[in-house]
Amino acid sequence: MRAIFTIAGSTVLAISTLLASSAISANSFNHSPQRDEKKMRANLTREIRHQLLLLPNYSVFDNLQFKIDGDKVTLLGQVARPSLKSDAEHAVKSLEGVAKIDNQIEVLPTSPMDDQLRRAVYQAIYGENALWRYGMSALPSIHIIVNNGNVTLEGVVDNDTDKNLANLRASQVPNVFSVKNNLIVAAGEKKN
Repeated sequence: MRAIFTIAGSTVLAISTLLASSAISANSFNHSPQRDEKKMRANLTREIRHQLLLLPNYSVFDNLQFKIDGDKVTLLGQVARPSLKSDAEHAVKSLEGVAKIDNQIEVLPTSPMDDQLRRAVYQAIYGENALWRYGMSALPSIHIIVNNGNVTLEGVVDNDTDKNLANLRASQVPNVFSVKNNLIVAAGEKKN
């Protein structure tokens, strides 16, 4: 719009600006509550995600998710330590706009065998030359969930090749019964 206004001249610019501002104020009068609600929901989503990422015991071996329904937040996922389930609830409960929490986070059973598999799968995935970059952040983007020898991969990768390679590397770890690959390919990848 700015390019059109500058080409037309200053008189048209003043009239166009006047008309545009009245149209904007009329439009915002009609749709303000809906926009405010969307903005509040986006802010709440961003704040919940931020609070969950800041949890001190949240690691690559945990998977936290949430969904928002009005002022109710449902916490989902799997955690290796029971304290993380309650920490997540307390962190989200204190946020403005949250009236009720439904904590459906699953606490994974304590098992030395699963702990050993977590470490082995971590080394297999993040030790791979093509995948090591996913482990360079404070919280790696590929999460490894182990439940009674069954591995689930959660998170985001850049392309299908990395998704398939992570699945292959996890499948090659001894004593892994199955691998479920829930990795999501980032939207930036071009499909053929």
